[in-house]
Amino acid sequence: MRQQDQDAKLPNNILTGTKITGNIETTGDFRIDGNIEGNVNSKGKVVIGANGFIKGEVICMNAEISGTLEGKIIVTELLSLKATSKITGEIKIGKLSIEPGAYFSGTCSMNNKNETKIPDKK
Repeated sequence: MRQQDQDAKLPNNILTGTKITGNIETTGDFRIDGNIEGNVNSKGKVVIGANGFIKGEVICMNAEISGTLEGKIIVTELLSLKATSKITGEIKIGKLSIEPGAYFSGTCSMNNKNETKIPDKK
């Protein structure tokens, strides 16, 4: 296996105490425990930890949210909202799992896989 292929399988992490302003694109999984002001586009899974905060748009295949998201999230497969999650904005998903205590305010639309596709970047 090439080094580049091995690196793509390693998860990316934004740790507590880190703040990023700007857009992030990745082919791998991504965990956020810090703050991001910008958009996140991942072909893998995005995890927002209990202390994580994103203000922007998230586009991914799967997502697990324990922290806060202000903006828009598009998930082609499963969005899992944990009890400590807080989402304000627009949600477009294939499937949704919500634990008691999770909070979201805004619009939510559930589509089948053919309708909830990750937009191509041109």
